This record gives sequence, C-alpha cells and structure tokens, in this order.
Amino acid sequence: MKALILVGGFGTRLRPLTITKPKPLVEFGNKPMIVHQIEALVKAGVKDIVLAVSYRPEIMVKAMEKYEAELDIKIHFSVESEPLGTAGPLALAAPILRKDNTPFFVLNSDVICEFPFEDLLAFHTAHGGEGTIMVTKVDDPSKYGVVVNRDGGQSSSIEKFVEKPTEFISNKINAGIYIFNPTVLDRIEERPMSIEKEVFPFMAQDGQIHSMELPGFWMDVGQPKDFLTGTGLWLSSVAKKNPEALSTGTHIVGHVLMDPSAKVGPNCKIGPNVVIGPGVVVGEGVRLSRAVLLAGSTVKDHAWVQSTIVGWSSTVGKWSRLEGVCVLGDDVHVSDEIYMNGARVLPHKSVGTNVAEPQIIM
Repeated sequence: MKALILVGGFGTRLRPLTITKPKPLVEFGNKPMIVHQIEALVKAGVKDIVLAVSYRPEIMVKAMEKYEAELDIKIHFSVESEPLGTAGPLALAAPILRKDNTPFFVLNSDVICEFPFEDLLAFHTAHGGEGTIMVTKVDDPSKYGVVVNRDGGQSSSIEKFVEKPTEFISNKINAGIYIFNPTVLDRIEERPMSIEKEVFPFMAQDGQIHSMELPGFWMDVGQPKDFLTGTGLWLSSVAKKNPEALSTGTHIVGHVLMDPSAKVGPNCKIGPNVVIGPGVVVGEGVRLSRAVLLAGSTVKDHAWVQSTIVGWSSTVGKWSRLEGVCVLGDDVHVSDEIYMNGARVLPHKSVGTNVAEPQIIM
C-alpha cells in the first residue's frame, strides 16, 4: 500500500521552533511528529510513503534515512518548486500513487490522533466509493468548514461541504486524513490546487465521497497552544493503551512522559501533561505542568513552568516563572527570577527582563 503525507511549507505557526527544524521533525511526545504517522501507516501495511515537501527537503531526506532502514519501507520525496496546495502534490506524486490499483492514504502532517488506518481501509473498501474522509466532531462548528451527509446525516455519503456555517447544519469537520482510489488523480492537475475546494465538492456531487467518524481524540498541533493541548490528549491515549510508558512516583501528578536520560532533582512536582526529552536537567523544587521540555534543555531550581515549550538546549533560570503559552526557541537563556507571559523567543537569545504581556523577542 501507499500513502502521501502533506508536509508542506515553512511551519510559520509553530515558530520559533520551526526556525531550527522543519515542523514534521519537531518532537511531539519525544519523537518527530511525522514518525507517529509513519509508524501507524507501516502498521496498516503501507510500504511506500511519499512526503510532499516544499521547504528544506535536504533536512527531511537525511532525517528519514534512519526510519526507512528501521521500518523496512521506501520513503519518496516529492519536492515542489512552488507550493502546490493540498491537491497539487497528489498530481506531482501520481507515478508512485498509480503504480498499482490499490487505494492510498493522504494525511496532513500537523494532525495527531490514534490513526485508525486499518479501520479506514476496511470502511472505504466496503462502501465502494472513490474516496473517504475521516471526520471529527467539534463543539463550535462555526469556525470550520463542516461536512454534511446525505439522508439527514444518516448516510456515510457526503452531500456537500459548508464553510463556517452561521447556523447549525453539522458538527463534523474534515480531520485531514483521507483514503482514495487511484482514479481520484484524474480529477487533479499539477498546479496549485485545493483538495477541499476544487476536488471534494465535485466528488460529493458525483456521490463518490464518504465520511468515517474518527474514534478517540484529534488535534491539529500546528501552533503552540494546540501543540500543548494535543500533548495532553495524546498522553491520555498513551495512559489507556500503554500506561507503562509513562512516569510514576510521588513527584508525578497525572500523565507525564520522561526520557530515561533526563535528570530530575528532589522536591519537584511534575504534571499533569508534561513531556521531558532526552538529556533534560530539572533542578530542585521545580514545578512543571502542561509543558514540553525538548532535548538538552535545563530548568533550574525552584522555577515554575506552565503552558510552555522549552526549546532544545535552552535554560530557564532559578525562581523564574513562565506561563501563558511561552515558546523558547533553540538555545535560549532566561535569567534567574524572570517572569514571562506568552513570550515567543527566537533562537540564541538571552532574556534578562520580565515579559508581562505576550510578545515576540527577536
């Protein structure tokens, strides 16, 4: 089987982390975001994976060599000379996607969930249409494009798509995970093209596209606040499926994932919803909650870190307090006794004064 992952462009929403690494290589749950997706695809029997890339492909190529060997798969790179949107990359990769008559998966690289690819394949095969979209239910559909099914919502066949409805017609939204028969490629041209606006509506008119509801959690983790929310949802899923992977102890509150090489001092309180990466050092009396500490970072004694991503090799000083969705880029150094609220700090900077209101520190 085959799959295409829409890796896309510059990852501007997740800056400053994406100044250092392409977004799919930023660690989510202590492994590159895209590796969660690749491992789930391999489990479903996928052998050929196309990464549609338009930014820094050489970094992605090098990073993926290891996983190709480990997982015994072929990873192809489809490099766009100009961004081709969400449909154009399928046309560019058509020689691989058409190499046999089996269906192929397509997914956005920002999405994190339990990736039920085997169930999706079985559902798609059973209805016999050209494509299937995974959908997820949301509380406020007015912020999204919603999916409206035929027969008053009783059928899996999609009737239409409505962008940001002003009155309730559906609470199901596109979850960014699809499966298609190769014939869908006849609908797509090799140019900048939107699959949501220029392909799906015509498939719906032809009665060729169905929806399957995604079980469990779902989050687009392409921006910091959603990255932190998604981390909490993912940790809850790990707690159900693989609880032994999570940390335990009197200093742990709720769900915490900690790399074995991390060092944590005495009298700390860690959790809930914390991920601590390799080589991280946490001092004495530190309080961490809803936080991600990336590889090689240090949080010194008695610091308070909440709703924050601490970038690679960065340092948070003693008695400092970070909250309000702060993001420290690579190699950022926060002095002792500093308060930061919602600050985004670019790589290789030092912060020596308080940041009371959200701002970007360049």
